[in-house]
Amino acid sequence: MNFVFGQSSQRDYNEELRYQNDAINKMKKEIEELSSKLRKANIRETTASKRITNLDEEIALINKLIQSLKKEENAAKNKINILKKDIKKKEDELNTMRDRYKQRVVNTYLKGRVSDLEKVLSSTSWRQAIYRTQYLKIISSIEQKMTNEIEDLLLMINKDRLKLESLLRQSISLKRDKKKQMSSLRKMRIKRKKELTRIRQDKSALANYMQEKAAGVKQLETIIKKVLEDKARFEREERIRQQQEALKTKEFNLLKGQLPWPTEGRVISKFGKQWNAQLKTTTDNPGIDIKGQPGSPIRSTISGIVTTITYIRGYGTTIIIDHGGGFYTVYSHVTNIQTHVDSEVRSGDVIAYMGDSGSINGSKLHFEVWGKGQKLDPEKWLVKK
Repeated sequence: MNFVFGQSSQRDYNEELRYQNDAINKMKKEIEELSSKLRKANIRETTASKRITNLDEEIALINKLIQSLKKEENAAKNKINILKKDIKKKEDELNTMRDRYKQRVVNTYLKGRVSDLEKVLSSTSWRQAIYRTQYLKIISSIEQKMTNEIEDLLLMINKDRLKLESLLRQSISLKRDKKKQMSSLRKMRIKRKKELTRIRQDKSALANYMQEKAAGVKQLETIIKKVLEDKARFEREERIRQQQEALKTKEFNLLKGQLPWPTEGRVISKFGKQWNAQLKTTTDNPGIDIKGQPGSPIRSTISGIVTTITYIRGYGTTIIIDHGGGFYTVYSHVTNIQTHVDSEVRSGDVIAYMGDSGSINGSKLHFEVWGKGQKLDPEKWLVKK
């Protein structure tokens, strides 16, 4: 009888748990360092645009931490359920074994029908005596094996119960930590709302915020340039080529006007030169802005590999996907990331949800298409509505 339970899955779980703990501790340290830096910056910097950008960056990090805490909490809950079922299964096996052992003792040593053992013991000839000796050895061996199995089961049940207690404590700790982070997030969102009101009511604050957006454009251009120069792009190209073959999809450059929209909503800002009536200035939009419902799913427009998940000033949390052949798509202002760097995604996969990270106009998606290092008009690549 084999009582070794899920050794491989146990190792996988422990490895994932260590990875998650390391990631959570790293994020907590990052948040502490960022908070310290922002406190110092806020002493020197009094513009609402800077303060809201700083708040957005911290909110994005805390959101990421809360997601990781939820993931680890769910993993702990799943493991708790598995352990409870396994303990119940082992306890049922233990009870069955005890009943069998008890029945054997009753049939052998107490009154009732004449058992095979009693027949052997009642024999008087030397031949029957030899049979009796061999039979007793077999009976002793069976009983010893059964005793050992009962002891092993008891030991495993006790170990599982200790694991269960540890996981329950961990689950409570994760829940408490998540509650604390969510409370911190709510306070930051209240501060952010106040700063937003200032920006909307003050032209100079709005002008400063537009400068933040301009700095964000430069930051994104630098990131794209690094991705284009990254040596890993050659390996990605091969992976994307194999992915396209497996999925029987065309290359990006052959899909102009055929790509599905990354989310539901209406375009509130088009690609290229945009006139700002409030500031009476013209700005250059490197993509399009799609206004939609908060929490709407954001989907990859075509298969590819996630190269970057980062925070960009004025654009908030941003995902960049490599589609091969020098083509990339960019998704900004997103929240609740559902993918990770180096992950392969397919067309239509939910990669995040619509949020207001880095936005002063509520929930929206800023979407860009890059080809051969150049910004392209996304609407020319998306199917016409």
